[in-house]
Order: sequence, then structure tokens, then C-alpha cells
Amino acid sequence: MRIPFEELKAEFKRILTKLDFTAEKAEKCATIFAENSRDGVYTHGLNRFPVFVKHITDGLVKPAAEPTKEGGFGAIEQWDGNFGPGMLNAGFCMARAIELAKNNGIGCVAIKNTNHWMRGGTYGWQAAEAGYIGICFTNTIANLPPWGGLDPRLGNNPLVIAVPRKNGHVVLDMAISQYAVGKLIQYQSKNEELPLPGGYDKDGNLSTDATAILQSQRLLPVGFWKGSGLSLVLDLLATVLSGGNSTAKITQSGNEAGISQVFIVIKPNDDDQTAALIEEIIAYTKTSSPEHEGVTISYPGENTLLTRERNLRDGVLVDEKIWNTVLGL
Repeated sequence: MRIPFEELKAEFKRILTKLDFTAEKAEKCATIFAENSRDGVYTHGLNRFPVFVKHITDGLVKPAAEPTKEGGFGAIEQWDGNFGPGMLNAGFCMARAIELAKNNGIGCVAIKNTNHWMRGGTYGWQAAEAGYIGICFTNTIANLPPWGGLDPRLGNNPLVIAVPRKNGHVVLDMAISQYAVGKLIQYQSKNEELPLPGGYDKDGNLSTDATAILQSQRLLPVGFWKGSGLSLVLDLLATVLSGGNSTAKITQSGNEAGISQVFIVIKPNDDDQTAALIEEIIAYTKTSSPEHEGVTISYPGENTLLTRERNLRDGVLVDEKIWNTVLGL
């Protein structure tokens, strides 16, 4: 079923206001959840909202908390999120990094003791809309085995890289596993096979069965050992730069709360030559012959814009069962 965007946002805001969010904070959070579903990232929009509500009622997310500055020098700052709503802390940090980049050409803001930022791409789009290159990443609870291991010891640490572009921003938003956990749950709920193997079953065989992968807890990292290494260094950077919790510490706590994140912003040259270089790269990429008839080559973020347009026109696609759950909150 499809729900008008404004109705979706209004329902989120209604619930958050009941949970002691100020009107301003409720509006910001509701907008992010609604925009995530609007852009087709349903796993971190409506589908994630009931989990967010539970984290609030469990005391893991503190609606009134505000980030506080811990230190910094030059173009680098450290902040403490004080366990406030992750998406508000992340939006604040990206805005701070943009301000630092305005004056220094580059800005880096690291934050500790924050919470799940929902769709990481939100903050890539934020940077690109402001005309800046944005790079951000986060650590998580351990849910990915290191290459050659059986037990989860790495976080599925999302990485976002965004480049502003007049004809549609380039925004890469990727988990370190072939499929994010939320995407696996989505396939599981629909009882659908994955298009490509996303992990291992209990017998150690590569599988396209989302349920088998979730049960084994052996997700497949992108690039096999390369993805495993990338997850490790992102955890190292997020922890060291913020002075916060590592994946190990987060996992020991038993809850995915008090995580560490980094936001880096670079000010590009705003001229015709830079724009031409971006267009050259994208145009050349699109000259590759499609593997299947009727399929076009797209850059990261291109399909997001198409989905956004369709969902604003026809209504945002929602899972009817989850939507009814939210209506009852």
C-alpha cells in the first residue's frame, strides 16, 4: 500500500511528541524517517521506526540530550552525543563539519556516545545539497564475522561518500556486508530469495536464503577479505578520532547504543572545470554495454532520485503490517 508523504511524516511526529520530544526535534526526526522511506530506504524509514520507539522507551535514546563539545583543534572537533537521538546528532555533526570546511577547506567532526543514525546517506545528501563533498562512517554492534572467522567480531560499519553535482548528486551509501541486516530482514519477511549470495548457512555454504544467513550470523562482507579489512579500519578510525566506544565495547554492553561516528567535509572548487570533470567520469561510466537488455548503467544516488519522484507522486510504499503497528503506537 502507499501513503502520502506528509501523512507518513505527521504520524511519526505524533508519536514522537508523545515520547517527550520537543516539537522541533519531533519534526526533524519525523522528516528523516519519512524521507528515508520516500527515497526507497524502507529498512531505515517506517520499518525501523518501531525499533526506534522501543530504544526510547528502554532509555537507550534520550530525547532531551544535546551534543556537547569535548575538544578540538583547527579543522577537527570532538563531540559527545550524550545518547541523544542518533539522526539529530549526525545532522548536527555534518553541519559543524560543513562550517569548518567553509573556513578551512576541510572539516572533521567525530562524535562518541551517540545512537543509530538510521540511513547514513541522509548526511551525504546533506553535505552535497550544501555544495560540499561529504564522507562519513559509523561503527556498530558486532554482527559480521572477520574473514576466516565464524563468530561476529566486526561491525557492519556503513560508509557514505557524497559528491555534489548539478544534475543529481552522487551519493554512495553502503554497508560492509553484501546486504545490510535490514535488507536481509526485508527479504525474509517477503519470503524472497536474495539475487546474489549474501552470507553462509549453518553448514558453511554460501546462501541466498535470508533466514539461513540471519540464523548463522555469518554475513558475507563485500569483497570478501577486503570488506572485512575495511570494517576493521573504519572501527579503528571512528573509535580513535572520537575517543568513544569500539565495536568490542558496544557489543559487550549488549545494546547498539553509545556508538562512535566521523563526519568529514571537503570544499570542492565550484567552477565549470570541476563540473566538467564530474560529468566526464559519469558519462564515460554509462557508455558500458548493459549486461541485460533494458537495463541502464546508473551512478550511486541516481535511482534514489527516481524512487523519490515516484513516491512523492504516487505515495510512499509501506509495509501494511508495520504501518498498522505504527498507527497503534
